[in-house]
Amino acid sequence: MKPHPFDYVRADTVDEATEILAQHGDDARVLAGGQSLLAMLNLRLLEPAVLIDIARISELSEIREVGGKVEVGAAVTQNRLLAWPGLKTKLPLVAAAMPFVGHFQTRNKGTVCGSIAHADPSSEIPLSLATLQGEVVLRSRGGTRVLPASEFQRGMLMTARRPDELVTAVRFPIQASRRVAFREVARRHGDFAIVAIAAVANGNQVRLGVSGMAGRPATRDFTAGIDLRDAINALAWELEGYEDMHATSHMRRDILRRVGPIVIEEALQCAE
Repeated sequence: MKPHPFDYVRADTVDEATEILAQHGDDARVLAGGQSLLAMLNLRLLEPAVLIDIARISELSEIREVGGKVEVGAAVTQNRLLAWPGLKTKLPLVAAAMPFVGHFQTRNKGTVCGSIAHADPSSEIPLSLATLQGEVVLRSRGGTRVLPASEFQRGMLMTARRPDELVTAVRFPIQASRRVAFREVARRHGDFAIVAIAAVANGNQVRLGVSGMAGRPATRDFTAGIDLRDAINALAWELEGYEDMHATSHMRRDILRRVGPIVIEEALQCAE
């Protein structure tokens, strides 16, 4: 299929992009990498009146450290973040998760913020942001606001972004601990995960992040020494899991029960 006719605007500045969003609201869509958006346009799941291309806005093309966080601009591609020299030392969990995001070719176009804005419940980047308790920066004609990852993603493909707002950056807290682990189960490498699990250990505390079980990533804190299998089993039943063409809810719960304790143990056993 071909997309419904639309107007195309290549914005040169953030102010220009937010001005167009203010004018068109829900009738506008933002194009950065387009790996999810173009497919939805071709299937006519979306029929915007105007497409705003932000890929060449220099202000959105930076990776920088700001107040103990790594800020990734909305035009930064996934492969560019993966190649960033400070990734393994500053954000070891993101470094562990990024190779599971799509394929080399799609990472060359797909953006980090685009994955966050798309809010797929099984995607690895939103899971990493939620597990690290990161932030999303949004700008509109009226100003800037910053939302915690836990408030930004509200459900499956649903976020707290207002129609007149542009996601300009995401911020990952720089990790004090390098004790991390990441695993996922997928049909093929590069496919969206059926279930993905991330863990960050700090002392005897572990934060577990899980995607693919609910409409958005879920996080829980555990203390080393507890019966992990009982705790993960309780979490699996709490999240329930959902059914789609890839897996049943029973299969998702079983994956979490089996893989969750392994990921936690891997994080706890990592050397600093």
